[in-house]
Amino acid sequence: MSSFRKRALDEFSSHKAERFYFENQPVSHYFGQKVFDLEKMRRFLSSEAFDAVQLAINEGVKIDRKVANQIASGMKAWAIGIGATHYTHWFHPLTDATAEKHEAFVDPDKNGGVFENFKGDALVQQEPDASSFPNGGLRNTFEARGYTAWDPTSPAFIIDNTLCIPSVFVAYTGESLDMKTPHLKSLQQLDKAAVEMAKLFNPKTTRVNVMLGIEQEYFVVDEALFRARPDLMLCNRTLIGHTAAKDQQLEDHYFGAIPSRVMAFMKDFETEAFKLGVVLKTRHNEVAPNQFEYAPYFAEANLSVDHNLMIMILMRKIAKKHKLKVIFHEKPFAGVNGSGKHCNWSIVTNNGVNLLSPGKTPRNNVQFLSFFISVIRAVYEHHHLLMTSAASLSNSYRLGGGEAPPSVMSVFIGTTLTEVLNSIENMVISNDSEENRALKLDIVNKIPEILPDNTDRNRTSPFAFTGNRFEFRAVGSSVNVASSMFILNAAVAQQFTRFTKLAEVAIEQGLSKDEALLKVIRQYIKESKKILFEGNGYGQEWHKEAEARGLKGISDLPEAFKSFLDSKTKKLMNETEVLCEREIEARYEVLNETFIKKLQIEARVIGDLTINHIIPTAIKFQNSLIENVLGIKELFGEDEYKKMSEKQLITIKKLSRYIESLREDSHSIIQARKEANLIDSYAIRAESYSKNVLPYISKIRATADKLEMLVDDELWPLPKYRELLFWR
Repeated sequence: MSSFRKRALDEFSSHKAERFYFENQPVSHYFGQKVFDLEKMRRFLSSEAFDAVQLAINEGVKIDRKVANQIASGMKAWAIGIGATHYTHWFHPLTDATAEKHEAFVDPDKNGGVFENFKGDALVQQEPDASSFPNGGLRNTFEARGYTAWDPTSPAFIIDNTLCIPSVFVAYTGESLDMKTPHLKSLQQLDKAAVEMAKLFNPKTTRVNVMLGIEQEYFVVDEALFRARPDLMLCNRTLIGHTAAKDQQLEDHYFGAIPSRVMAFMKDFETEAFKLGVVLKTRHNEVAPNQFEYAPYFAEANLSVDHNLMIMILMRKIAKKHKLKVIFHEKPFAGVNGSGKHCNWSIVTNNGVNLLSPGKTPRNNVQFLSFFISVIRAVYEHHHLLMTSAASLSNSYRLGGGEAPPSVMSVFIGTTLTEVLNSIENMVISNDSEENRALKLDIVNKIPEILPDNTDRNRTSPFAFTGNRFEFRAVGSSVNVASSMFILNAAVAQQFTRFTKLAEVAIEQGLSKDEALLKVIRQYIKESKKILFEGNGYGQEWHKEAEARGLKGISDLPEAFKSFLDSKTKKLMNETEVLCEREIEARYEVLNETFIKKLQIEARVIGDLTINHIIPTAIKFQNSLIENVLGIKELFGEDEYKKMSEKQLITIKKLSRYIESLREDSHSIIQARKEANLIDSYAIRAESYSKNVLPYISKIRATADKLEMLVDDELWPLPKYRELLFWR
């Protein structure tokens, strides 16, 4: 037996034994094994160091460098004790991926050996050479210096024997170059604004946390089939491919029995997720063939984002062991449902009160309605910016496709809450008599108990209230959700602050607290009711109605990106201090740059597939038909030839038309790319790509898919949808 084969068998046996061990252990026995959580901090840190971390997490107090040495020492002892050999600052650049630069724990000693070392300075800050990350003009390429700094609010964890330290990533000038920094700032601002507003109801409120549950959809494909598709390998989506005779139309895959091969993969990644302290609650088949979903338990929003990115890394790694490939692209297959991340967003006080849970008493209902309508007001105020934050190139193939939320924002709240808001909007506000005042407050007393099942779910709504939380359904499956969450948090914080000021002014003018709150609630209802929609978001009628309401949808991405430069956006970011003006402009630049590069790759790949795969195959098949027709003529004579070859001649002519069409369009898309690439401005180049390159991709696909249905199956060079979606 070769050494390679023996090593492979040993690795397989070890993996199988490990899986058997964990499958036969309660999750509670190994949960959090690979995360430096509070329990491990108590064991490995001094009381001084532990208290410093707690203050940093709970109150944002900066950790002293001397104490950082103690924390680093304890963290190193724990990590090395379970096999870690390296450490890295784990950060979120502007790529929707994560980044890491590994450093060994060892330093050389005087005797030619090594010793394990990890100091506080290395824990708190690193300086990666990160000049190649997107920065939107914040730095020149020659300015390589950027800093990663430890985020103590998200615990360190171990993957592949490397201690990963969650970190922010900033430029030498202090401007953010990542997704985490503005997300953390937005959470701080929302906490501050929500606490001030919550004190109108409970003066003991000292903190408000954003809670987030991220439902993750994804596809699973056999690895060999994946590697046989250049478009899947390079673009994570099929640029050509005719729909299969059967796909999702029978609805037999949704919530069906999970295939055994996929189940084995799920068990492995769930085990690793549990070791990392992630509480996974749900797994199931999704609507499309070989589409699945997992959902974790709610966690604090910063931690939830980190968990989601961690699990995406795990899933990709573990899928390889099962000869599978996980696809997070929003629309890998045409004609079937795409994938998203459903972001379930709520806000909870330090007293454990969910501010979006109605409660059972009128006073709690007023509190709920105040926060509830403020969120709706925030979504209305920045509806186009919020939708733009979710509208990447890959997600644009999914949004508005009759399977996912439309590309125009609306909020669904259900019949019960709609009636409540209507009753408040239509009530008469008057201070003339006690009778009128009693009548007004009686409306509050009549508000019914609003339980989670008081409102149905509307799958067509981008932003739906689901009982005690809002669900932002438009976010794409491949992205770092912080890119949308920091905008939502900032917008909500802005409206909380405004609500509090308006209520305080009304109280100063002589209204009771309840009257003041109801007055502001009523004002917010009137200002934001255009965003409320209870119907079918897939229908064309809604798009017409949305336009009449003044709701701006997204039809062209480079145009939509300009919402980041709106005065309204700049005011929002300035008021909340989430992004400075340079950072806003940099985000805009990065959006255009990313759009161009991804579309450029797709255009190159579809050109390669067309010229080097599809056209030669079509010609080969056409030649075989021509030979067959000539053989018929030679064998049977002219008269029989005309009868027998009529349909084949029609097919040959079709093939000629399709081949010529592909040649022309392939040449045209190359020319369109060349012309666009001469444009210096990213914004103008993105517009050129959108108008002149993107249309050819769908046109080429349509022609190639027609050829797929004509060409001999044995000759077709790529795995077809029936194989990609039904491989198990």
